[in-house]
Amino acid sequence: MRFLEAIPILRIFDEAKAREFYCGFLGFEVTFEHRFEPALPLYMGVKRAGLQLHLSEHHGDACPGSTVYVPMQGVHAFNRELLDKQYNYGRPGVEPEPWGDVMEVHDPFGNRIRFCEPKA
Repeated sequence: MRFLEAIPILRIFDEAKAREFYCGFLGFEVTFEHRFEPALPLYMGVKRAGLQLHLSEHHGDACPGSTVYVPMQGVHAFNRELLDKQYNYGRPGVEPEPWGDVMEVHDPFGNRIRFCEPKA
């Protein structure tokens, strides 16, 4: 047996705000979108640099206020990229922790993503 990967599902409530944050600010690209009918909730996949997330407007898919921990390389460069965008709703910093350098971002729905460059 071998696990291939984990893809977190994060709850969203507003498609436009989700696109602004995940695509516009964080730089993810949409990989798919699904609705059972045109007026029903959206289920959408996004990815960037090997990280995939699923974003869902469906009530039972996820709890708002979740946290996703993402080990990565290049957290300082990613931080500079985000700060250069001068996003009105957040300007994350990088905090040194005993386990690595951590940048935490908060989406418009109360979810947190902790990007961490582990110490060698």
